[in-house]
Parts: sequence; C-alpha cells; structure tokens
Amino acid sequence: MANQSSREVAKAFAPGNISGLFKIITHNDPKKMHSLGWGFTVRDGVNVEISRSSATSTQVYFNGKPIEFPTVASALVDAADVPFDVAITSNLPLSSGFGLSGAATFASLIAANDLLDLGNSRDQLAMIAHVAEVRNLTGLGDVCSQYNGGCLVKTEVGHPLAAISIDLPPTPVHWRYFGKIKTSEILADHDRHQLINDAADHALSAIQKTIDEGSTITFAELITLGLGFATSSGLLMDDRVQNSISQARANGGVATMIMLGNAVFSTAPFPGSTETLLSKTAAHLIDD
Repeated sequence: MANQSSREVAKAFAPGNISGLFKIITHNDPKKMHSLGWGFTVRDGVNVEISRSSATSTQVYFNGKPIEFPTVASALVDAADVPFDVAITSNLPLSSGFGLSGAATFASLIAANDLLDLGNSRDQLAMIAHVAEVRNLTGLGDVCSQYNGGCLVKTEVGHPLAAISIDLPPTPVHWRYFGKIKTSEILADHDRHQLINDAADHALSAIQKTIDEGSTITFAELITLGLGFATSSGLLMDDRVQNSISQARANGGVATMIMLGNAVFSTAPFPGSTETLLSKTAAHLIDD
C-alpha cells in the first residue's frame, strides 16, 4: 500500500538521449526486448513535476499543454495505479530522436516513487519505464542511457539496463531537427529489422574490437560509425538531413543522423543548428 508523503509535489529530471546506432533485440517478454547500440545523454532533457490528481485518470501536460502520453500514463498505473497530474517541461522536441518518451516516463516514476513512498529501487523504476516503452512502441534503449548517463555502448543481449561507459569529457554537440519519425512505425515493420540489425552488427563489431584491444575510441570515430550505420540501414533518406551532414562536414565537423528522427547531430555548428552538451548526468530526483 502506498504511503503518501506530507509533500504535495515531487520533481525529477531525466536527460535527453541521442542514439547513433541501434540493433533491435526481439523477445516475447518486454523485460528482455531492448536494443543494443551506441548513444549518449545530453545536458538538456525533461523536468517532471508530479502530484496526486482529483481526476479519475492521470492527466499529462507537455510545456503547459494537455497531451496524450500513453507511455507515461501506463507506467504510472504499473507503479501505483492512482491518478496523477504530470507536468513535463522540456526545450527539446518530441518524436525527434531525443528519447523524451523514455525520459518523461522514467522521471515521472522517480517522482511518483518519492511522492508516495512506493519503495521501488532505481533499477525497478527503470525497468517499469523500459517495459512501458516496449509495450507502447516508443523506444527500446533510451531508458538504459537515462539510467546510466554519459556515452554508452550496449552489447549485452537480454539485459536492457546494461551498458559499457565510454569516458568522454563534456563535449559540445550541435543538432537540428526537421521532422518526426514515428518510432512505432519502425518498430512495427519487421521487414526492416534485418537490414537495420545487419548494419548495426558491422558497427558494433568495430566498437567491440576496439574495446577488447584496450584502445581508445574517440567521439568522432563513434559518429563516423553511426553515419555508416545510418546509410547502410536505409534510415538516412531525408534530403534535409543529408544536406546538414554535408554542411557540418564542410565546417570541419563529424555528423550523422539522430536515431530515430529526421534530425542531425554534429561536432561542429551548421546552418540552423542548436548547441547542447554531452553530459554524464543520469535521471534523478530533484530536491527543493
């Protein structure tokens, strides 16, 4: 039974996640369906403020506007099965490859766990968020990154929260968003899985070899492998994304497509880009 604390509101933060490449690991058990790959968390993310709701079901708001957010709502039902008011704020766009579904869900669970003294461990909350992502076809690997924080390589099948940390300093990252790619459409298209996974295997083998040899792999090398994956997988199709990658390279940067979004990230600025920062900050409770 949940014991509501004396506070009326709890707050949490979860970082956005940029994925450079991914491999789909299918499984009938949503706790074991996930992705392998490479990605990193950024300074920007979602702030969540949560309170008990007087409504009959959970109400979710994104930047002040009501929104249907089944991943958040279903995860909160799994954790507590009481209605909440969930206020999510972010300066990052939804459905553009920043993993905001996973971030919003994980942060909401962290806040609800604290507000109601539910007693779930951080691992348990992360798995509830991950399962909600899988069931709602909104993501396969973002929660792992938001749980760990930093630049991560995921190579362990069957363990959605396991990752190898690549020690990189806070690094400026420049990005531009053009339009949505619905993760659900990609995840539901089983005919595309093999092409994506074959491309991912090639890139992950190169990363694993470097790790096994004890060599250092640079951010630029990881991005280059990501570009090879984006091309080989057939996901890099948008002309605007391709043009921005070329512009970033002309400015001396290394760039690739954000997975999954019609968006670009680069080590150098390019026309229309916004700067963020590679960050090691993981999802956490905000104490006032």
